[in-house]
Order: sequence, then C-alpha cells, then structure tokens
Amino acid sequence: MSTYGVPGGGPVVHDPMTLPSDDNVNNYTFCVELKGSQWFLQKGKMIAYYGSIDFNGIGHGRLDRLVRTSFHSPLHASDWVVAEGSGKMLLADRAFDVNSYDLDDGNLTIRSGNLLAFQPSLSLKQSIVPGFLTLIGTGKFVAASNGPVVFMEPPIRVDPQALVGWADCPSPCHHYDHGYMAGVMGGLRALTGLGGVSGEEHQFEFVGAGTVLLQSSETLMAEQATGAVPHEPGVPGGGGAPGGHGPQAGAPRLPGQLGDLQRRFGL
Repeated sequence: MSTYGVPGGGPVVHDPMTLPSDDNVNNYTFCVELKGSQWFLQKGKMIAYYGSIDFNGIGHGRLDRLVRTSFHSPLHASDWVVAEGSGKMLLADRAFDVNSYDLDDGNLTIRSGNLLAFQPSLSLKQSIVPGFLTLIGTGKFVAASNGPVVFMEPPIRVDPQALVGWADCPSPCHHYDHGYMAGVMGGLRALTGLGGVSGEEHQFEFVGAGTVLLQSSETLMAEQATGAVPHEPGVPGGGGAPGGHGPQAGAPRLPGQLGDLQRRFGL
C-alpha cells in the first residue's frame, strides 16, 4: 500500500534547495551543481535538471578551445556533450551504482562505458587499451558500476569482466592459466567451442604501485559501440542495412581494435 502524501511517510520529494551539491541523491543518482560552469557528460546519462543548462555536442565551434584542452578522444567524441549554465543536473545509468571520485594531480584509466561525466579541469585521453579512457589532472568525475566498487592494491590478477579501471599504476598485461586451459574444461571448450573465456582461464595482471578498481559483479554494463547510430525508429541513419546487424555491420575495424578477442575478453 502506498504511503505517498501521508504525514511522516512516503518518498522524499526534492526541490532545487534540498538537492545536494556535487553529491549522491541516493546510491543510483548523482547531482551536479553548475554555477555558470561546464561539465563533460556522456549522452543519455542526464535524467533531469533544474535551472538554465545547455547541452552542446563535442566540436561545437564556441566550445572548440575547451575541447582542445580537455577532450582528446576523437573516437568517443560523438558519445559526449558539454553541459553548461546554472542549475542542478541529475545523472544516472540504468539503476547501476553511481559515485563520484576526486583526482589530485593523478591519472586514472576507466572503462569507457562506466564514465558518466567529468570536470573540464581533467583531461580525457584515449587509452592504448581498447575500450578504456584515461583521465589526467585534478578534478572530479562521476562513474557507474555494476555493484559497489572495491579498491585493490597490486600485485593482483583480475577477471576482465569485473575490472572498472586503475589509477596511478601501469597498464595491465594478459595472464592465462595454462593448467586450466589444458585441463578437462579447456579440452571441452577446444572441441565444442562452448564456454567462452572465464576469469579463471584469463585475467588482467597488475604489478607496481597504484590502485585497481573492481565492480562487485562479473556482468559487464552494456554500452553502445563507439560512433554507432542507435537502431531506433526515427533516428537518421539508424535503420541499418537489410539483413545486416545494424549500422556497424561489415564496417572495417579501426587500428587498435581486437575484434572477436575484444568481445571475448570484455573489452
């Protein structure tokens, strides 16, 4: 039975005065306050806002200087906008856990689909690891995860599907458990092609100083392929070719992409 409207019960109803400033509203929603300022925002992550806020695509002429100094990932440019103005903006991502993090003259590499927003004081670059982006500098960013984030210290080996990112440490290398691969399960997979790659068979290995960020789940957050047009009615270019698999079907792979390996290893 709903208790909405009953004194002392029901949901908390927010307004611009009661919303927090640059903090969580709950585990799944984050509030960014703009005071004549700007934030980079991944498309589709803003669920509501109060005030006067404009959203402009990356490459907008008036914002060219900002993009030159803070956004250096052309492959992801179509997936991001710049939010600017004054007001409070609510961010969320499919009811996943959302949190903010502060970088202090540091660098952090994060899975591209998990990064929701960041301040222009941070510089975003394209990681050499496919599917990841790197933030450098000092500032705040907002990220989502499938379950709460766990922070770990290297040396450590990580299931690729549980990896959110890493801070102030070298890029990982691949590690394969050859005993597992050569055992019964590995033999069955080799014969049948069933089973795919598991975290017990293949991991990312981190060594050196720094911090590794893990989500408490091995289920990757689904994300739109870089530069893809949504396959939705009414979206120009989103119809796809007959018999194809959307606008990316048959498209040549870009340098640095791993193709089938990229999908198998959760990249």
